[in-house]
Amino acid sequence: MVRFKNRWFLVEFITVSSELSQQPPLDNKQIYSALRQSVISNFGDTGWGAVGMSLTVKYFSPTTNICIIRVARDQHKLAWGAITLLTTVNGVRTIPHVVHVSGTIKHTQLAAIKHNREVISRFRARAKNPTAYHAQDSYEPYLVQSTREIEVLQE
Repeated sequence: MVRFKNRWFLVEFITVSSELSQQPPLDNKQIYSALRQSVISNFGDTGWGAVGMSLTVKYFSPTTNICIIRVARDQHKLAWGAITLLTTVNGVRTIPHVVHVSGTIKHTQLAAIKHNREVISRFRARAKNPTAYHAQDSYEPYLVQSTREIEVLQE
């Protein structure tokens, strides 16, 4: 019996638009449909036929815009191309940044937790008054919750 071999992408979606507060937050279904449209428009029905059965969005955090995507190992370059060529998700202009690619979910989880901490530290650094902000930090519960959610992910 042969096991199903995957590639796991850790992708950060950087929003380009200046009116961030007026945009609805993204979710798994919107990212999946945008990826589907990207594959179809750039690689046609043949590309979607190759990638479609294995492409899944396993995790998305609307706070840090971090996403974990699973795809079959044989088609990971096609999926990577579709991710790179993605320009909008649900009408919101985004730049996808592939942070990590791995063959196991465990290494992707570790990279996601590390990247979440880096993004939160960037949020904290941008605070107007970092010392007062750190005392009433609302990101610490988020880090604990997101770490738990990421660690629970299964293939």
